[in-house]
Amino acid sequence: MATAAAVGRQCFVLGFRRAAAPSPPLLIRRQRGARMASSSGDAPPLSTTVAVAGDEGIRVVAAPGLTEAEFRSAVESSLFRKWLRNLEEEKGVLTYGRLDLRQILIQGVDMFGKRVGFVKFKADIVDEETNAKVPGIVFARGPAVAVLILLECKGQTYAILTEQVRVPIGKFILELPAGMLDDEKGDFVGTAVREVEEETGIKLNLEDMIDLTALLNADTGCKMLPSPGGCDEEIGLFLYRGHANEDTIRSLQGKETGLRDHGELIKLRVVPYSELWRSTADAKALSAIALYEMAKKEGLLPSSLMTSRRSGSSSSSNL
Repeated sequence: MATAAAVGRQCFVLGFRRAAAPSPPLLIRRQRGARMASSSGDAPPLSTTVAVAGDEGIRVVAAPGLTEAEFRSAVESSLFRKWLRNLEEEKGVLTYGRLDLRQILIQGVDMFGKRVGFVKFKADIVDEETNAKVPGIVFARGPAVAVLILLECKGQTYAILTEQVRVPIGKFILELPAGMLDDEKGDFVGTAVREVEEETGIKLNLEDMIDLTALLNADTGCKMLPSPGGCDEEIGLFLYRGHANEDTIRSLQGKETGLRDHGELIKLRVVPYSELWRSTADAKALSAIALYEMAKKEGLLPSSLMTSRRSGSSSSSNL
């Protein structure tokens, strides 16, 4: 059973770890006689091979217009390498026994500075019994965190949400404070604390963070998957409970926050927890509510949290 991370009382510590071993050098070449090359003399597409499930020769091809630098960044990225490893895990696609990976087409890559942010690719996976293709479009963005912040004030529990623009849906949306990790081996707890401070201005203690997704069965990966039909994103959901006075609650309502130079246009919204489940369409928030309520019902939350709630004592934080 998971409890709060006992990692000291500093406001936040980030400690991303490097991979245990570097990836082998990537050999990129042009396909000979590729049909994708046009009659106008355009160069044929870039390609390489990767080893997956004992097969050393799975072909990876670049879509037209992708530069060699972009192709190399995509194939060498932790996002793509993690997806390849997933194929071979206990519940991996290629451990099913009848599915065959024929080719991977890298369609696009978005860089966040010098770091790969997103990779878009298509995997040609075939059911060998029926010879039918399995849907294989992948938007790879990697791991992320979100925090359910609950503040007690005069017998009422409030949740802290962010209201921000989400271009993919063309709307502003209310959601939990959240953010991406720099790689799949990142510090989930430290990132959660950092993102809360960036998006709300609230400084939380690491030891007060409760990992709700850690309460899931181990074979789930202990992460929430918001859209596995098209995206690899896996989210660690955390809980923070504290106390605040009325002035603090009022000061948080409508407060403008976020890193403006990173394009974050964020306003805070304070919502009674009893109304939270019908106040947002955010999958992170709805999943966190479900995990929190079931954890309370099953008595899985740390006893110190429940004692604090009954006694009215306040966790240490800078609100």
